Amino acid sequence: MPVLPGAEPFRHEGGEVGVLLCHGFTGSPQSLRPWAEYLAGRGLTVSLPLLPGHGTRWQDMQLTGWQDWYAEVDRALRELLDRCAQVFVFGLSMGGALALRLAAKHGDAISGVVLVNPANKVHDQLAFALPVAQHFIRSTPGIASDIAKPGSVEVGYDRVPTRAAHSLRKFLQLVDAELPQVTQPLLLLHSPQDHVVPPVDSARVLARVSSTDVTETLLEQSYHVATLDHDAERIFADSFAFVGRLAESVGREGAEAGG
Repeated sequence: MPVLPGAEPFRHEGGEVGVLLCHGFTGSPQSLRPWAEYLAGRGLTVSLPLLPGHGTRWQDMQLTGWQDWYAEVDRALRELLDRCAQVFVFGLSMGGALALRLAAKHGDAISGVVLVNPANKVHDQLAFALPVAQHFIRSTPGIASDIAKPGSVEVGYDRVPTRAAHSLRKFLQLVDAELPQVTQPLLLLHSPQDHVVPPVDSARVLARVSSTDVTETLLEQSYHVATLDHDAERIFADSFAFVGRLAESVGREGAEAGG
């Protein structure tokens, strides 16, 4: 299937500091593309992969599960680790959960983690019925484009495939159990008004990780897809400052890139 316009993966070869960005469930790289381009413009090496089953049509997601999505970001991370002296992982929504599992599994190889409205649990009323419902109900209404900013639209599916949602639920349970293994510096930005992932998910992440260098930021003007919303520039600037604080070479690279 052809990839939806705007949903293509993004890669930029920059300096010795790399950033991996992980998009969300039923979404695409489009939701993080402005963030990726901002970081690339400041001299960083950036990887923003398209998760399997995403960016085409929702029926394609029925053939994939969390193992496929995680394998793709793990592959992209290993490429960055081979290429860069320091690597950071960023994620939105389910992408935040993917980033957290990478941090738990790769330890000191990852220099820091940035999360925007990270998902920790499937809160939908159908959640507990998914093991059975996935066999009778193919899809439910979509969750894309929860954005406060007028005219801003997320490229994502208008339906949620139940088989994939069941896999997501199992994955989030797995990641929740691994959160104490996350020790890296952490920047977590979340929206009090989020119609997809409630603030309790961010609170749960903050309570369970073992990181001691933790910054929490509220995105008061944005809904779930905050990277395309009113607070986007703040997310971009704060995340770059976070990387700059932990990677000495970033300041030099940014100056050389004119940023």
